[in-house]
Amino acid sequence: MPLAHLALGTRNVPGTMDFLHHTLGWTPIHSPSNVPREVAWLDMSTARDRSQQIHLIHVPEFQVSPFEREFGRHFAVFHEGADMSALRERLKSRGAELMDPIRPTPFERFFFREPINGYVFEVINQDQWREES
Repeated sequence: MPLAHLALGTRNVPGTMDFLHHTLGWTPIHSPSNVPREVAWLDMSTARDRSQQIHLIHVPEFQVSPFEREFGRHFAVFHEGADMSALRERLKSRGAELMDPIRPTPFERFFFREPINGYVFEVINQDQWREES
């Protein structure tokens, strides 16, 4: 059963959308007009996968979980190996906190805490992962 989409609460929909778009390259797409609050939908797809979306939903009282970390809640995404270094620079330039993984793996990966909400993402080098899995 494939994942249909991921929904994330945020107090700042435009800021979160801007961060994800300009760092990870996720593209804003049309969201339905029948949603009773501020939302933004982004296409997370790559050339290899054309079906992943993230839905940002305005939640005025939103607070991130205190368990956002490698061994806790985080969101793992694949990223092209050739762009890993540039991605790290884009993330740092937009205020993300980069974190080295605790658990060693034979493929490149790292974590970051995004600066708008405090969500933690794991970024996995998809080229190395496919070779090692």
